Amino acid sequence: MIDYHKLAEEAIEAKKFAHPPYSNFHVGAALLTSDGKIIHGCNIENSSFGLTICAERVAVFKAYSAGIRNFKAIAVASDDENFCPPCGACRQVLMDLCGDIDFVMVDGKMNIKVFKLTELLPYPFGDENLKSK
Repeated sequence: MIDYHKLAEEAIEAKKFAHPPYSNFHVGAALLTSDGKIIHGCNIENSSFGLTICAERVAVFKAYSAGIRNFKAIAVASDDENFCPPCGACRQVLMDLCGDIDFVMVDGKMNIKVFKLTELLPYPFGDENLKSK
């Protein structure tokens, strides 16, 4: 069983390493692997705003670059007192690279909401769309 509150605490810890000099909006992510490891990510902004990267993608790309391919869940925490859902780009990357894992949103009072990725991205574009008939 997944301890979503522990995963949420890990996401909050990851926020400390965010680099948001323009938005001042800190986001942390904690990606849980199938074997119980936690990969952290944080948002990193750039003066060329299009090159900024979200915490979720940092965590996934760190995992992939270390050869890790199997995941159970990801938690995300931000400076917002409310729940912070993933952007569209993160939804697509998570679906492509992690599959239909649990997405854990954390608010400023440590309340959590858990969704399957398919609830957040009900009609994902994927491998099957690229296969020729």
